[in-house]
Amino acid sequence: MPTPKRLREIRSLNLLGDWLYQPNLWHINRGSASRAFFVGLFLAFMPIPIQMILAAFLAVRVRCNLPIAVGLCWISNPLTIPPLFYFAYRVGAVVMGTRPQTLEFQLTWEWLSTSLVAVWQPLLLGCLLCGFFFGSLGFFTIQLLWRWQAVQRWEARRLRRRLAIEKATRDVERRQEAIAQLDEQDTAPPGSTESPPPR
Repeated sequence: MPTPKRLREIRSLNLLGDWLYQPNLWHINRGSASRAFFVGLFLAFMPIPIQMILAAFLAVRVRCNLPIAVGLCWISNPLTIPPLFYFAYRVGAVVMGTRPQTLEFQLTWEWLSTSLVAVWQPLLLGCLLCGFFFGSLGFFTIQLLWRWQAVQRWEARRLRRRLAIEKATRDVERRQEAIAQLDEQDTAPPGSTESPPPR
């Protein structure tokens, strides 16, 4: 992952100004990671060719992790676009109450100019709904996983602290018992100690 110092050396990135050097864009914490999952998953369902550019712009605006937001856009790639968009189209058609048509998605100008005109409304609605749903699912999943991991670390620290206290308590008790035994030997009457037998 590039450091802010390395980024400052790239002249072409100077157009973004100081926005590009915000810590949340490159550090991973609960807020920046969960927002990045929402941005990336939402845009992955958008039927537009500039998903990564929009993801980078939104990452800067909402101060989320830029590499995660941009990387998640690759969920929609030439292999996954047909099933993703067909699923989104069917969701939109169901919500609009129209009967879904059998479509064969093709990334050609002819298909876009003929077939897309007939299905653009349910497709766009389905993409928006799916993007919002899966983006929200990613957001709350990261929030919950991060909190679960924090609780696990806290429980582990508490267990280590309790074991350390128990060990220290046992050591103190052993020392007190040893001191008590020494005190008993020192305070015992002189006749109680047996003298060794004569040779």
